[in-house]
Amino acid sequence: MEDLYNEYSKLVYNYLNSLCSNQYLAEELTQETFYKAIKGINKFNNECKISTWLCKIAKNTWIDFLRKEKKKDFVSIDDEKYSEAFLTQKSFETNVEDKDDIINLYKYIHKLDEDTREVFYLRLKGELSFKHIGEILDKSEDWARLAFYRGKIKLKEVMKNDEKGM
Repeated sequence: MEDLYNEYSKLVYNYLNSLCSNQYLAEELTQETFYKAIKGINKFNNECKISTWLCKIAKNTWIDFLRKEKKKDFVSIDDEKYSEAFLTQKSFETNVEDKDDIINLYKYIHKLDEDTREVFYLRLKGELSFKHIGEILDKSEDWARLAFYRGKIKLKEVMKNDEKGM
């Protein structure tokens, strides 16, 4: 199991970090994911790649976390304490001039369909390759690449329409 962790922990961590935008939470959820994987290793039936299976466990772990936090009357993952951690990470946001621009960008991304949003988050926040994104979402590398490309076009349209509305 240690070999499995060594091989896939970075992938799982990057995936979770793309979902929660908080490195400490992503680390904790990564540990929980591998704990669940160890407990459920007998359920793995080789119908998919092990990386896909681990990312499915990671996504379910993230969803479980959100449900638990919601029960605690959790404000939001967009709360200031999360957005500060989010903004300090090195990635595409460094090209955006200020916090308002980043917030607006994510508001526009949120208007995209679920699959496109997930591709954007995995690519931009998780810094994953299209190959890995395809594996995680049970799609091809080409599908992930095309979804990202089409998403950029949709994003530009949404942004342009919003500017006209102002």
